[in-house]
Amino acid sequence: MEDLKQKLKLQIIEALNLDEMSPDEIADDQPLFGEGLGLDSIDALELIVMLEKNYGIRIKDPAAGKQVFASVNAMTEFVAANKTK
Repeated sequence: MEDLKQKLKLQIIEALNLDEMSPDEIADDQPLFGEGLGLDSIDALELIVMLEKNYGIRIKDPAAGKQVFASVNAMTEFVAANKTK
């Protein structure tokens, strides 16, 4: 799971062009939106595309997306349970 967390952090940085950040700067339980990492709805779309491209996961329900993108921990658990690639 730790390897997947690191991989997701790198993919978030790459997908959202957060080149000034390192994976160590993203806490596993830090909120990705709002006061945490400060992502917005455009970033959410980028993350949805990233999960589909890299893991074969489609998120159709916006409410589910809020839970999936709550933190890196939440994303890791979701990807581990749902990846098809």
